[in-house]
Amino acid sequence: MEEVKIKDEFIKLGQALKLAGLVESGVEAKIVIQDGQVLVNGQVETQRGKKLVDGDEVTFEGQSFKIKA
Repeated sequence: MEEVKIKDEFIKLGQALKLAGLVESGVEAKIVIQDGQVLVNGQVETQRGKKLVDGDEVTFEGQSFKIKA
């Protein structure tokens, strides 16, 4: 599983999707999150501003990554 390294305590879900290269823009991230296509720790997440911390796992379109602080 791919890891996305963050410098701060947390990263917002929309930013993490862009950083992982799974979406190309903030607008695209907003759409796929609001449509319920993104899972955080196995649960559907519809808040683009959801704060992700070390160890959180994100899945979108069959691809997963883990947040690493």
